[in-house]
Amino acid sequence: MQGLAMRFLGHSTVRLELAGRVVLTDPVLTTRVGPLRRTVAPVAADDHTGVDLVLLSHLHADHLHLPSLRRLRGARVVVPRGAGEWLRGKGIGWVDELGPGEELVDGGLRVTGVEAAHSGHRWGPRSTRGPQARAMGHLLEAPGLRVYAAGDTDLFDGMARLPRPDVALLPVWGWGPDLGPGHLDPERAAEAVARLRPRVTVPVHWGTLAPAGLAVAPGRRGARMRDRLVAPPREFAAAVAAAGVGTHVALTEPGHPVVLP
Repeated sequence: MQGLAMRFLGHSTVRLELAGRVVLTDPVLTTRVGPLRRTVAPVAADDHTGVDLVLLSHLHADHLHLPSLRRLRGARVVVPRGAGEWLRGKGIGWVDELGPGEELVDGGLRVTGVEAAHSGHRWGPRSTRGPQARAMGHLLEAPGLRVYAAGDTDLFDGMARLPRPDVALLPVWGWGPDLGPGHLDPERAAEAVARLRPRVTVPVHWGTLAPAGLAVAPGRRGARMRDRLVAPPREFAAAVAAAGVGTHVALTEPGHPVVLP
C-alpha cells in the first residue's frame, strides 16, 4: 500500500505518514494517565518528532492527554468542535475545531469528521460538569488512499454508509478488565469490519494501559486484566476471519510498525 507508513504506539495512538504529513491520533506519550499505567515499553522520542497534525477524537483523558499534547510543540491540533477554547486555555497554541461532516485540509491531506457513538464529556457519561464536545472519528484522504480512524465508538447506523476505507483503525477493547458503554469489543469490532469492508484493519485501543497494580495482581481479577491486555486483537482477528469478509487484519503490538500487505 504505497504512500502510507504507520506505527502503532499503543492505546489509540497511531503515527501515520501520508501525503507528506505526519499525523498522530489521540496521542498518549507518557507512562501514566491518571490512575492508569503503561504496561508496555515507553514511546520512543523518534515516534513523536516531526508531527504536523494531531487528531483528537474526544475529550477523555486517555485520548486528549494534556501532558502528551504539550510535548508536540508546533503541531496543529484538531479537537472536536466546541472544545477549542477550553484546549487553548490549557496552553495548547495551534488548535482547530472540526465536527462530524466537516472537512479540514492540511497540505495534500483532507480530513473529514465522522460520527462516533461514545460519550463526549471530559469526565465520562455520568458527569454534567466540565467541558463537553461531540465524540467523533476521522476520515483521512490522500490521492489514491483513504484511512478511517474510528476513535472510541460503538457501532452506529451510518457506519455502513461511510466511503470504503483502504485502512480502518478500529478499537477492540479498552484499558480495564471490562468495557463500559460506547466501546467495541472484538465481536462488535468484527461487525464494524463487515459494515466498512476495508482492505486492511488495524486493531487499536488495547494492550497498553491498565489500572495501577492490576496487571500484576493475584487472583481472578488480575488474571482477567492480563488476559485482556493480549487477547482482544486475536479474538478480533479470529472473528473477522470467520466472517469471511476478505479484510486483512494487521495485528500489531504496541510500539511496532504496522506491516501492510
